[in-house]
Amino acid sequence: MPDAPPSPPGAMEYDYTNFYFGAGEDAFALLAPFDDWWQDVKPAGYYLYELPLHTAPSTRVDVEDTKTHEIRKGLINFASYNYLGLSYRPEVKEAIKEAADIYGGGSSGSPILSGTTLLHRQFSDEIASWKGKEAALLFPTGYSANVGTIAGLMRSGDLIVADQYAHASIVDGMILSKATSRFFRHNNVGDLDKKLSRHEGKKLVIVEGVYSMDGDVPPLAGILEVCRKHNARLMIDEAHSAFVFGSTGRGVAEEQGLEDEVDIHLGTFSKSLGGQGGYVAGSSQLINYLRGFSRSRFFSCALSPVVVAGLRKALELSRNEPELRDKLWENVAFMQRTLSDLGVPTGDSTSQVIPIMVRDDARIFQMGEEIFREGVFINPVKYPAVGKHKSRFRMSISAAHTKEDLSEGAEIIARVLRRYAICP
Repeated sequence: MPDAPPSPPGAMEYDYTNFYFGAGEDAFALLAPFDDWWQDVKPAGYYLYELPLHTAPSTRVDVEDTKTHEIRKGLINFASYNYLGLSYRPEVKEAIKEAADIYGGGSSGSPILSGTTLLHRQFSDEIASWKGKEAALLFPTGYSANVGTIAGLMRSGDLIVADQYAHASIVDGMILSKATSRFFRHNNVGDLDKKLSRHEGKKLVIVEGVYSMDGDVPPLAGILEVCRKHNARLMIDEAHSAFVFGSTGRGVAEEQGLEDEVDIHLGTFSKSLGGQGGYVAGSSQLINYLRGFSRSRFFSCALSPVVVAGLRKALELSRNEPELRDKLWENVAFMQRTLSDLGVPTGDSTSQVIPIMVRDDARIFQMGEEIFREGVFINPVKYPAVGKHKSRFRMSISAAHTKEDLSEGAEIIARVLRRYAICP
C-alpha cells in the first residue's frame, strides 16, 4: 500500500473557532485576519462547501467544481436529505405549478397578518392529523421552529436540558429563552437524571429523533421515566426521523411506542418531504400559546404557498406509498453491509444517516477532494461541527438510490480511504 499523502501545513491547522473572539474596540477587527485565513484555506478544501448543484437533488447530480470551474456530471449523491426521493416527483412539481398559477411566488405577509392562505390552513390540519395531535403550527424553516418553540415556551429561571449533540437551532433557542441551559451526555439517562435533580421549577428536556451527525436514536423510554420523576416536559425534534421511522412514518416516537408520552413533537419538511419549513405539533393549548409567543414565526414571512402545495402532495405520497419507507430501509441495510464488507468505519448509526468515521481533521478535505473528483458528492464534516478528532463524511441514503448507485459509491469511498489507511 502506498504511503498516505502528508498532512497540509499552515493555515489548515486553524478553523472558525480561532476567529470567534478578538481584542480591540472595532467590531470589524477580525474581518481582515479571517479573510486572510479564508483565502488560504478555501482552495485547500473549504471550497467543498456551497458547491452549486445544476440539477435536482436526485441520486445522480451535476455539481459545479468552483476550484476548477468544471461541471462534474453524474456524481452519486450522498449529500442531500431527500430521503424518500419526493422533491422532484412529477406529482409534487405539478402541485407547485398549479399553486403558482393561483397564488404567485410568495406569501407576502406574516402568518398572523396576510401570509396565511387556504393551503397553509389545510396543511397544518393535515400535519396534526398525520401526527395524531390536536393541532400543529407551521414555521418558515426547521431552524425557526426550534428557536420559536423553545424561546416561546421557556423563560428566565426555568431549566432546559438538552442532549449534548443537539442541533444548533436547539442551542440557539435555549440561549434566546434566557432559561438556565444544561446539556446531558449523549443518550445517557443517568446524567440527565443528575442534571434535572439540581433544579426546582419549570423544566424542559430536548432530544432528537435521529442525531444528524451520528445517525443514532434516543432511548426514549428511559428519558421519559426520568422526565416523569422530575416533573419535566419532553420535546423531540424529529427532523431526520419524521416520515421515515415508525409503521406509518410518524417518527422515532411512534417506532418506540411512545407518541402519546412526548409533550412536544417538532420536525422539518426539508428532509424526507424534500421541501422547506418546519412544524410543531401537540395539544391545542400548546399550539395556541406558541402562536402568540413564537417570535421566529410571528415576525417572519409565511412559507410560500407554492412550497406548501408541494409539501401537501409530498405528505400525501409518503402516506399512500409505505413502500418508499420499505425501500429506504432496504437501501440502508444494503449500504451498511457493503461498507462493513469494505472495512469502512461507520460508527453506531441505526438510520439513513451514516457517518464515515475518518477521525483525521488535518486530511479530511484532501480525502473529500479526491472522493469528489472520482465521482461521489458527499459532505466532509470537521470541528467545530463535530468534536476534535471526530471528523467524518456524512452519508445520506435515499429510497431512490439503486443498488448500483450504492455499490459504486461505496467502492469509490473505500478506494480513497485506503490511500489514507482509514480502511484496509
